[in-house]
Amino acid sequence: MAFAALKANGSVVTWGKGGRGGDSSSVAALLAEGVAQVCGNVGAFVARLSNGSVVTWGDPYFRGRFAIAPPVDTYVVHICPTSIHAFCAFKANGSVVTWGSPHFGGDSSKVAQHLTEGVVQVCGTNTACAALMIDGSVVTWGDDAEGGDSSGVASLLTEGVIELFSNYRDFVALKADGSVVFWGDTGSWSHEGDIVSVCGSGGAFAAIRQNGCVVTWGDDDQGGDSSEVAALLTEGVVHICGIEQAFAAIKADGSVVTWGQQVVGGDSSAVAHLLKESVTAIF
Repeated sequence: MAFAALKANGSVVTWGKGGRGGDSSSVAALLAEGVAQVCGNVGAFVARLSNGSVVTWGDPYFRGRFAIAPPVDTYVVHICPTSIHAFCAFKANGSVVTWGSPHFGGDSSKVAQHLTEGVVQVCGTNTACAALMIDGSVVTWGDDAEGGDSSGVASLLTEGVIELFSNYRDFVALKADGSVVFWGDTGSWSHEGDIVSVCGSGGAFAAIRQNGCVVTWGDDDQGGDSSEVAALLTEGVVHICGIEQAFAAIKADGSVVTWGQQVVGGDSSAVAHLLKESVTAIF
């Protein structure tokens, strides 16, 4: 609903719906120079300044219940949204600080002692967050129903995890041995295999195996059912991009395969002749 543009001189320009971040007049003086990074969620923005401090603006609900400035003001090296109403800041010492709605992962106080060092990745569902630690373990917090509670697979998340993935309601942890661990709103399980990459849509996942074939699961109408194009996904897939209700896969020959809700990208027949070769990336 709003945009924020970072200019070469370190200033920020915003436009769009004022209450969702399009109006940054209240912090304009802080955004006039020295901004190094900007990120946003569904209703607010955060800017990281070159001096390691942060500035927030946007959603009146977000700013009305919480201080305009998050609980961190120095040594921030990276910022990112963790859910639809929360953010996190990575500090130079490897610690992470979170803020935003406590109902959406903004309150990490219950696991704060685990986030004081060694955090290498944070990702989120709509209402929960998961952090990957340098030792390969995983820490979760936020809404229990959407992945904040990982107790059902806790023994599988103590080591060996190399990357985390999420959709709106569930998490997937990819381990160094190619196995995956799944938890969240739709249950918890693990699968031993040879997975090399995972991608999420709104309610489904697609994984690439070592041999280039694709495995999908989750909501059928959000890309979890790839049966209509299964013959095209048995080998040669090198990258997958997911949106809310559909996926697109790039194959080694530069062709593209799509599936999911037809009206939102799952049907690429209108441009199929342009996707037969030479595609190098999908966004």
